[in-house]
Amino acid sequence: MAKVKITQVRSIIDRPKRQKDTIKALGLRRISHSVVKEVTPQIKGMIAKVNHLISVEEVAE
Repeated sequence: MAKVKITQVRSIIDRPKRQKDTIKALGLRRISHSVVKEVTPQIKGMIAKVNHLISVEEVAE
């Protein structure tokens, strides 16, 4: 499975609760915090919902 590195680049202050919950579900805690996740349909959907708050890079395995 492919993996991606997800980094939070913008604040979640003044964002809807749904977006805050999605950022937390991805495992992000603060600006510049990164996590590596396997690409699944669920992760792709979460990335699409908060793509304006994060940056995504592919990780070589």
